[in-house]
Amino acid sequence: MNRRTPIATALLALFAAPVAVHAQQDPSTRPPQAAQAQQAPAAAGGTLKEVVVQGSGSRDDYNAVHNSISKLPEDLHDVPQSVTVVNQALMQAQGASSLADALRNVPGITIGAAEGGQIGNNINLNGFTARTDIYLDGFRDRGQYYRDTFALEEVEVLMGPSSMLFGRGSTGGVINQVSKKPSLKAATEVSGSVTTNGLVRATADYNTPTSDTSAFRISAMAQNGKPSTRDEMTVQDFGIAPSWRAGIGTSTEITLSALLQHNHDMPDYGLPNLNGHPVNVNRNAFYGYTDDRTNQDIASLSAGITHKISPNLKLRNQTQFNYVETDARETAPNAVGTVGTRGFTALTSSSLPLDRLFVRLQSHDRKIRDYSIFNQTELTANFDTGPVKHTLLLGTEFGHDGYNNQNYYRDGSCNGVPLVNGTTAATTGYAACEPLASPGYSASPSSVASTPGNLQGGSSNTIAAYVNDSIEFNKHWKAVAGLRYDRFIASVTNSINSGNSAGAPYFSTALANAQQTVNFTSVRLGGIWQPTEAQSYYVSYGTSFNPSLEQLTATVGQQNLDPEKNKAYEVGGKWDLMGGDLSLNSALFQITKDNARTQIDSTTYALTGTIRVRGFRAGATGRITSKWQVFAGYTYLDAQITNGIGAGTQGMVPANTPKHTATVWSSYRVLPDWEVGGGAYYMSQRFANNTDTVQVGGYVRWDAMVAYHQPKYDVRLNLFNVFDKKYYDALIPSDGGRAVPGTGRTAMLSFVYRM
Repeated sequence: MNRRTPIATALLALFAAPVAVHAQQDPSTRPPQAAQAQQAPAAAGGTLKEVVVQGSGSRDDYNAVHNSISKLPEDLHDVPQSVTVVNQALMQAQGASSLADALRNVPGITIGAAEGGQIGNNINLNGFTARTDIYLDGFRDRGQYYRDTFALEEVEVLMGPSSMLFGRGSTGGVINQVSKKPSLKAATEVSGSVTTNGLVRATADYNTPTSDTSAFRISAMAQNGKPSTRDEMTVQDFGIAPSWRAGIGTSTEITLSALLQHNHDMPDYGLPNLNGHPVNVNRNAFYGYTDDRTNQDIASLSAGITHKISPNLKLRNQTQFNYVETDARETAPNAVGTVGTRGFTALTSSSLPLDRLFVRLQSHDRKIRDYSIFNQTELTANFDTGPVKHTLLLGTEFGHDGYNNQNYYRDGSCNGVPLVNGTTAATTGYAACEPLASPGYSASPSSVASTPGNLQGGSSNTIAAYVNDSIEFNKHWKAVAGLRYDRFIASVTNSINSGNSAGAPYFSTALANAQQTVNFTSVRLGGIWQPTEAQSYYVSYGTSFNPSLEQLTATVGQQNLDPEKNKAYEVGGKWDLMGGDLSLNSALFQITKDNARTQIDSTTYALTGTIRVRGFRAGATGRITSKWQVFAGYTYLDAQITNGIGAGTQGMVPANTPKHTATVWSSYRVLPDWEVGGGAYYMSQRFANNTDTVQVGGYVRWDAMVAYHQPKYDVRLNLFNVFDKKYYDALIPSDGGRAVPGTGRTAMLSFVYRM
């Protein structure tokens, strides 16, 4: 009965919203943008003249009613799907400098740290991993690296399976980073900030016209110091992002852009678990060495051309190349246990005092090259069939992904006893042990060498064609229908088992090599009812697929499986209040992965698992008054593994999937030049693994802000985690489930100057 309550509440809110809209706004009232568009004079023959508007909304406005994804209508009211946009104004107000910080504003997203710790965070979206569902300007950004916001205009989160739009993946949705683009308005902005942890950061953004129809822009970033209150965490990062646009406002526009970034960071694998929870030690406890590091070089190059063949026909072609190289020497807490004359003995539960327990450390050293090159060609046509209007999108995509991962391992000892278990586990990488309650912090033992291990290789080719029709029957009724065909061809290799060795457990699970070809057709359907300009109601259905070699890695038993298939149903509404200044949205949805890969034994998998997520989300964005802004959202997820995907998972909640997440940020201009703001992030309890044996408690984190604004500059003071709440930020499912503590109370003073 309790599980039905949020759904019932959601239905009430969903269908009560139109009453609120009619109470706040006359049906005939249009948002200012729509009213202005109607005032454009008509040319001879009744055709409206094309009007090019140079300008944008208020610099500090949180509300975004448009998106940049070329495959979707620009107006979010015409998208039958939940879309959340985190724009630059909101990120600046909150002092958000990373993609992870920006995504805290999107309920339903949780941070998951992959085998790379806190640097290169993975994302869970609506209960499903979004490891390969992060995009940059509409192209897959599959490399694992620390993503900064210095070159981003906004972040768009599209909820639910979307393979028709993006190809493989997107079970829980898609995260699209939108780069800053050159404009014809000259502008220069520089900023600097410093935190009480000792992190110093500087950014610059320079835009200048190079002719009447072209412009150049370059953004830059450098930071050095401690990003959190965890004592050993340090970062040394810098990056630049140049871009150039030609033909602005003409029929043919060319855009060239690049992102170049270097990271030198300390990885954080967090705390191990004991007795079903993260170990109750000081949140600054760190289980690693001073010579650990994650070095990364990132390069993204993009070239695009858009040509208007006629007022109703547009052709777009874009190519993007992404490259990420990682050199990592990382040490992680692998297990908790006791130490005696026979060495280390692992435990999952214990009543011993923490100062009598130890942590076994495991090396995670590797050099990775991850790259991709993709090309998209799209033709968009507007035409009528009688009274019905169509926007037809025809597209093709060709791409290649490559992956190379040379693993290294450090096999050491504990209390003089080797930590390896005979020859069958010689590559475990167990490096040493440390006291649980008071770990030392020194260089890794000089007697423990780093030895090359498995060399993983993988590559894939993608060929796709898609068609989508956005149909307008009349001004109140619209529909979308789309199909996409993907051919995904992948191969993987593992050097450690190149001879197909048998008998040794590690060898028998490592594929010598594998090839896979997947053909899949994705579907997208939606219906929209817009009784007034201020209201939009929709229903939608979408599918997606996940090939077993999607991440270009695999173990024995997966290579010959069909792809996992996902489907989603969603019903929702979007409303504008106060002339469009305040936007509301809510939705009910169900996402099902109904043939998830299930591990039968160490070398056998089958497509018998089912993961189902039913949920409700609601949000509000924009201005309540001219001085008061808000950005708020709530998501309820009823997630369950209805058919097991591994031993002990039947009926469990998927890892890192809280039932309740909510966020609110609000700011108010108390005086013409002064602004105060604050907000909270709430997350209920969640589990660090799929067997629900390690529970991480819920939390509320409060932040605050005060700012002084002038036309030429801003001074802002942000306070993070005002009440110094101890909470866990990122979860790592491996080794039974680890949890990375969030930052403690921190203040940041920043200065922005505009020329």
